[in-house]
Amino acid sequence: MPAPHLTDFKRIVIKVGSSLLVDSAAGRVRRSWLVALAEDIAKLHRDKRDVLVVSSGAIALGRARLKLPRGALKLEESQGAAAVGQIALARIWSEVLGQHDIETGQILLTLQDTEERRRYLNARSTIARLLDWRAVPVINENDTIATSEIRYGDNDRLGARVASMTSADLLILLSDIDGLYDAPPNLNPDAKLIPRVERITNEIEAMAGAAESELSRGGMRTKIEAGKIATAAGAHMIIASGKIDHPLRAIAKGGRCTWFMTAANPVTSRKRWIAGTLEARGTLTIDAGAVAALRAGKSLLPAGVIRVDGSFARGDAVVVRGPDAREVGRGLVAYDAEDAEKIKGRSSGAILSILGISGRAEMIHRDDLVIGPRPDK
Repeated sequence: MPAPHLTDFKRIVIKVGSSLLVDSAAGRVRRSWLVALAEDIAKLHRDKRDVLVVSSGAIALGRARLKLPRGALKLEESQGAAAVGQIALARIWSEVLGQHDIETGQILLTLQDTEERRRYLNARSTIARLLDWRAVPVINENDTIATSEIRYGDNDRLGARVASMTSADLLILLSDIDGLYDAPPNLNPDAKLIPRVERITNEIEAMAGAAESELSRGGMRTKIEAGKIATAAGAHMIIASGKIDHPLRAIAKGGRCTWFMTAANPVTSRKRWIAGTLEARGTLTIDAGAVAALRAGKSLLPAGVIRVDGSFARGDAVVVRGPDAREVGRGLVAYDAEDAEKIKGRSSGAILSILGISGRAEMIHRDDLVIGPRPDK
């Protein structure tokens, strides 16, 4: 079966590691390589793809600018280096993508931002708005405040979490190796590249090695972990070499890489998570007109809600019931229970005057809503 093509995907997350972005000997960005990568990104962008970049390099850049000695850094030294490097990193990405009239937005995340539902929704909404504006979000772990207890530890897994959070259908990990091998290629000259992984099995996990680059925190093991996260969320994943110019162009032309396949898609995976994994914290009872609208694929608006029960927070799962008390579906609610009570039965245009803030027009957006079968089926 032939590998998919980049044109098959709508939303693509591209992870760039420190060892690719920063020249370790000179302590500066490999600008010509980054300019070539920006041309590849611009091509995807012109083709109406949503592109997100997960970029390492803040600590490495800050370390070079501060002229810190080689060797392990203390936590506060890493955080300080990241604070300096993040400014440089954001400016560099803005410059190279700006040459193609593409705006960028910097997003700094910690592990908690993708694990705690309220912060997850806030980050997801911000990224979604940037994509609506056709900007390219440039995302990095917030190393200025992250500690060993609350960090990802590598941007491979962060890239996978971002792909899951944004319902991306493809994650590309640009690496210093061109894919997964059946043995460490630096130790075994007969090691063979595995071009396609249908499912991540124990055998595939056993092939993972350790990190080899001084600047990179992630080795093949973290990439396999990223693959498990991404494919479970309905995204395909690619491991490909970033040591060449125009690495995305090379993938598009069928260059050497490893594809990790998923049998799902981002929408069905997300809705399966909502329907079967999350504990419901409350109930919204809606009128017959709202029931019909939801079954037609619409979002739930405050105007259709006639009763609010339970103690829930924004982002919690709630049960949606019709006027006959039958369950219609489940979804992630956009308002706390107290605010939902205040705006139930009211038009979305009245939210600002009632709550004093301009919240979401939907009580539950259709992307966060799973509708059950009709009772007569």
